[in-house]
Amino acid sequence: MGAGGTGRGVGPPDGGWGWAVLGACFVVTGFAYGFPKAVSVFFRALMRDFSAGYSDMAWVSSIMLAMLYGTGPVSSILVNRFGCRPVMLMGGLLASAGMVLASFATRLLELYLTAGVLTGLGLALNFQPSLIMLGLYFDRRRPLANGLAAAGSPVFLSALSPLGQQLLERFGWRGGFLLLGGLLLHCCACGAVMRPPPGPGPRLRRDSASDPPGEAEADGAGLSLREAPPGGRPRRRLLDVAVCADRAFAVYAVTKFLMALGLFVPAILLVNYAKDAGVPDADAAFLLSIVGFVDIVARPACGALAGLAWLRPHVAYLFSLALLANGLTDLSSARARSYGALVAFCVAFGLSYGMVGALQFEVLMAAVGAHRFPSALGLVLLVEALAVLIGPPSAGRLVDALKNYEVIFYLAGSEVALAGVFMAVATNCCLRSSQDAPPSPGTEGGASDTEDAEAKGDSEPLSTEEPGGLEALEVPRPGTGPAEPDMEAEPGQG
Repeated sequence: MGAGGTGRGVGPPDGGWGWAVLGACFVVTGFAYGFPKAVSVFFRALMRDFSAGYSDMAWVSSIMLAMLYGTGPVSSILVNRFGCRPVMLMGGLLASAGMVLASFATRLLELYLTAGVLTGLGLALNFQPSLIMLGLYFDRRRPLANGLAAAGSPVFLSALSPLGQQLLERFGWRGGFLLLGGLLLHCCACGAVMRPPPGPGPRLRRDSASDPPGEAEADGAGLSLREAPPGGRPRRRLLDVAVCADRAFAVYAVTKFLMALGLFVPAILLVNYAKDAGVPDADAAFLLSIVGFVDIVARPACGALAGLAWLRPHVAYLFSLALLANGLTDLSSARARSYGALVAFCVAFGLSYGMVGALQFEVLMAAVGAHRFPSALGLVLLVEALAVLIGPPSAGRLVDALKNYEVIFYLAGSEVALAGVFMAVATNCCLRSSQDAPPSPGTEGGASDTEDAEAKGDSEPLSTEEPGGLEALEVPRPGTGPAEPDMEAEPGQG
């Protein structure tokens, strides 16, 4: 332990102000995931006014999702540099401004730049910081907290889709975009509650009793390290790209890429698919609400299930099962044309989609550890952005060319099912060998395969890499000498 003396370390409170943070994360997640799908209600009117096809309109949602994911590393750097609260406030303003400016668009390019790029960037600057802050407030209850926060997506989707339809009928798409822009200002209020966790900030772990040049900064939004190389000035490491060499991270990133190719396609095209099948506009919009209603129940329930002590160590396999179920749902419902069949599809899709949404970030946290999560999340979202730019636009182009949705559902279902199979096989074959091997010093608790730790003796601590180039953090314990690093809990510990 450093010179700070003995004191009681303060870990994640698992409650308290964390519930307010969880509520804000619920709202932000709802906007981030529900908004790109809800704007599909306006597509038919936009196609008429801009003389465009499905593929042209699908780019609006795809660009929005691509910005949400693709700016992940940028968001990680900004959070480590400025903190969660300022980044989220700016993100709320950008998201609102994008939709307001989109209401004045006269060309498709203007629509892409405003509703797509600007609003997507604003949502990204809200979404990732909220997840990072949630991880700082919850540890033992983290699976449940992730499930409850993820439930914001179906709640907002079930509300925004009918709201968008009403706004479209009463004010047209321009008035609807203007009012939705005002609604997005609620993201600023969510950012305002993101204060740092209570208690003394964690200290940087060093190999000696005295603190050498360099300092760790904690602002409640994640940590960044000022390193002082010999003879040089302190510099910041704000993004840990070394996490890419982690075997568990690589498996997860490939799974997310395959998943993102097809996961969002059915939800984006569902309303227009139903309308083309002869379903009335209001009933077609209500299909997304059905998905949302089922999703609302599935996400917190799956989060609570994943938190069970006997199941938490196997959360990766539960995630694989959810992906496989979602893919098989798409495949089995490819020929659904009646309203009853579409409702059955929405129920099954909402259940499996909710399981995926509740587990995806819990699996990443368990794989790389909470302290590496900010950098890992940013890089994963960047990988996912590439898939989002390919999937929905390609599906829209196939719809324009074939005038048939059946092929789209087959492709989307195959991609998601393949992601589930890959995750299960890679976890079992590629990762079990490293888990069965005797752990090297400093690699327990979900640490990276590439983390290097050296034992300095019985009286000296271990050193491991943490996000943004961080070394392990020390949480002092009463009556102890040099304490072991406060590593991420094993998945089985609740």
